[in-house]
Amino acid sequence: MYDTIIIGAGMSGLAAGIRLAHFDQRVCILERHSVVGGLNSYYRLGGRDFDVGLHALTNFTPRGERRGPLARLLRQLRLRWDDLALAEQIGSEIAFPEARLRFSNDPALLESEIARCFPDQREGYRRLVAAMVDYDELGSGDSGRSARAEMARHLSDPLLVEMLLCPLLFYGGPRPHDMDFHAFCILFRSIFLEGLARPPAGVRLILRQLAKRFTALGGELRLRSAARRIVLDGGRAKTVELEDGSELTARRVLSSAGWNETMRLCRPDDNGAAAGGLSFVESISVLDAQPRSLGLDRTIVFFNDSPRFDYREPDDLVDARSGVVCSPNNFAYNEPLAEGMVRITTLANFDRWAALDEPTYRRAKLAAYDRLVASAVRFVPDFRPCVIETDLFTPKTIHRFTGHDRGAVYGSPRKQTDGRTPVENLFVCGTDQGLVGIIGALLSGVTIANRYLLGDEGLGIRD
Repeated sequence: MYDTIIIGAGMSGLAAGIRLAHFDQRVCILERHSVVGGLNSYYRLGGRDFDVGLHALTNFTPRGERRGPLARLLRQLRLRWDDLALAEQIGSEIAFPEARLRFSNDPALLESEIARCFPDQREGYRRLVAAMVDYDELGSGDSGRSARAEMARHLSDPLLVEMLLCPLLFYGGPRPHDMDFHAFCILFRSIFLEGLARPPAGVRLILRQLAKRFTALGGELRLRSAARRIVLDGGRAKTVELEDGSELTARRVLSSAGWNETMRLCRPDDNGAAAGGLSFVESISVLDAQPRSLGLDRTIVFFNDSPRFDYREPDDLVDARSGVVCSPNNFAYNEPLAEGMVRITTLANFDRWAALDEPTYRRAKLAAYDRLVASAVRFVPDFRPCVIETDLFTPKTIHRFTGHDRGAVYGSPRKQTDGRTPVENLFVCGTDQGLVGIIGALLSGVTIANRYLLGDEGLGIRD
């Protein structure tokens, strides 16, 4: 008998496991794949490790800072700042044809850029920032308020609205064109007011630290152990049945598999809420040169080729009109990375990718790579002559490694912000609990563990 079974060894599941094991709970984390990480993981190809999901860790705070989500998270997980070996971004940019806005981990840069490009919007921007609720007050479910509507109260230039929304939607928008204002506040603060960083080893370092911490505390991590069914008895989760037919019992179950996916584990015929329709393709280019030597000196470039940012599921396999260009090389590391790399992410249509037979699918990946890169080099220096290796993953890849319906990166458009389900002792964390990004996912696991799974021990525990 376990105190808690956690379904999914992604960031939120691992964080919850660490928190519970720290208080001597008997915890088992079930992971269907051979590696941990879920959406934010890595794979090996041609002797190289490639990150999946992580462009940058948001919510950066410098060493010694005790305020903010990152500092709070380190205390909750009993990790040291040095355990993550974070290097700050060099500087990023939002690039539209009519204007470009640079930003960094210093919020003053973005404000000065807005004053330069949109001089009549500076005071409105200041009012927008001042209107954002404190981070600790978020996540309580203030849903339904449109971010666009709130922005329009302070900003009168539609182009500036589109430019500010572009990074936030790409990094956490579960529905087309708009987002809840509370999610907007979380993402705005995490990207524009706190900033971006990355370990030199990428997501692998973070995952190794989390898994090591969990098992050191006595937690049990079962890889290649997929949950097939949550068996209910009298409105409670009684056992978790695995694909191999074995059953595990626990007092409580926490799932990071997603809302719909979790409900189907309880009731296979449950159609659940509407599945999210927003997924992505991402190309990876390995270079024989450092990107900065080619003039590609931005950490991340969010680009869009028209005044209106059309954030929705595309009709075609991909929508290369907008996207995200990230170079993992362009962080302030102590030593440069051995090889240059450029990653390009654009919107994609899951159904169209899923309908392709295998030979057509392989050809479509090659064509999509060419489209993504050709579109991106309109906004960044052309790095194609230096490419020595490529790869591309699609919504089918995302579906395979996350289990999310239709490869929806940010899950269901409707979030269960309190983490509760109709089953008394079953809770959800992760994407469909409403917190996004690496830090958001980790905080989701910690928050749900503190709130529901620690019993009397959890009451009042904050640090």
